[in-house]
Amino acid sequence: MVLIEFVGDFLPKDPDTEKDELMTHNDMETRKDTDEDSGEYQLSGREVAIREQIIALVHKEVVPAIGCTEPMAVALCTAKAKEQLGCRPEKIVALLSANILKNAMGVGIPGTGMIGLPIAIALGALIGKSEYQLEVLKDLTPEALEEGKHYISENRIDIQLKEGECDKLYIEIIASAGNREERAIIAGSHTHFVSGDASYSRTAVSDGDDEIALNMRLVYDFATTAPLEEIRFIEEARTYNMNAAREALKGNHGHNLGKTIDRPLAKGIFGNSIYSHIISRTASACDARMGGAMIPVMSNSGSGNQGICATNPVCVYAKENENTEEELLRALMLSHLTAIYIKQSLGKLSALCGCVVASIGSSCGITYLMGGDYERICYAVKNMIANLTGMICDGAKPSCSLKITSGVSTALLSALLAMEGKCVSQDEGIVDDDVDKSIHNLTSIGAEAMCKTDDMVLSIMTSKKH
Repeated sequence: MVLIEFVGDFLPKDPDTEKDELMTHNDMETRKDTDEDSGEYQLSGREVAIREQIIALVHKEVVPAIGCTEPMAVALCTAKAKEQLGCRPEKIVALLSANILKNAMGVGIPGTGMIGLPIAIALGALIGKSEYQLEVLKDLTPEALEEGKHYISENRIDIQLKEGECDKLYIEIIASAGNREERAIIAGSHTHFVSGDASYSRTAVSDGDDEIALNMRLVYDFATTAPLEEIRFIEEARTYNMNAAREALKGNHGHNLGKTIDRPLAKGIFGNSIYSHIISRTASACDARMGGAMIPVMSNSGSGNQGICATNPVCVYAKENENTEEELLRALMLSHLTAIYIKQSLGKLSALCGCVVASIGSSCGITYLMGGDYERICYAVKNMIANLTGMICDGAKPSCSLKITSGVSTALLSALLAMEGKCVSQDEGIVDDDVDKSIHNLTSIGAEAMCKTDDMVLSIMTSKKH
């Protein structure tokens, strides 16, 4: 990764070159120096390059997806193997990491009324197109669904746990017909294909090596000062995810948590408030996605639920608080980019529930919409880490909406405390005075300390009697 150093952390050898060599906290702002001929503010080449890197990173991590991204990634890999084979596979072997298995076992597959990997693999082989990426099954028809069910009944699909060391996000599909065989591998991120060599190792994953290494100050400076036209694309997240919330109310999906919060009994408890509207609109979109509705959402870091959680609370708050369009767009960018930053050290899949990450992002966005500055936003991050750390991921499933509701509720509480100048101190638990250190304390627990937890969760899930 490309590491950005700040003036407080680096002393230049030559004071005359300090302006060119250092990136200060104000580097994301337009230079006050003007070109004598044009009279316009000029950006340095370094500033432009940094902005371009961040924008490219957001474009890569915030993308549309239909359904849960883990089974969709398996369907994508299957479609790729089929395309390489050049014909319909007679047999498919899927070798998957434990985290992929965990996240794909109990989630609905869009448009099928079915859960789990077999139908995702079957449809990937029959109608999937790799060019569609995480919308790989968007050409699904009732006829294709029936054909997929028949394909499963013929016992053509063999799903196994990948033996030996592999990335937490690892999918290997071996498709065969007659005496021909083709292999496709996704590793590191949900759409990152690596060499089809069976001798894959972790070193083969280089998808993020050239990414800019974020920190909280850089995230804040970019989101709040970048030219509005450069970040306007983030509005697509609102379009996709708020539409998912509206569409979800038209049917019954998952546990109907979003609709339940809108009903009279819930209004008697939560009231008809900004709070109840936020958790309802966020939970509704998650209900639809986890329940298998054929509704696309804008994902974040490979997770549709994280995309929803980083988007809907911010959009609802901005609307009801009557924030400006610019404030909303900057808050959305702050929310999504914060989640991306945290995932850089946590990893795409872990034992830590993704709603913890995305809710931290939405808390930052809401704090900004409340009028919070960088200090208050850092307070919100620390308050979140003090509360939600340790929430396990036990797979993608309809009850994810319950966890998202917990995360969003905490996001609002943390933002309110932050705006009152209240912040969990470094004398308490894993929180540190330095916000970036606090974030890395969180991610080290999720990525390292909770590995045994991950193993136990998968063991429990696979040993249950159905």
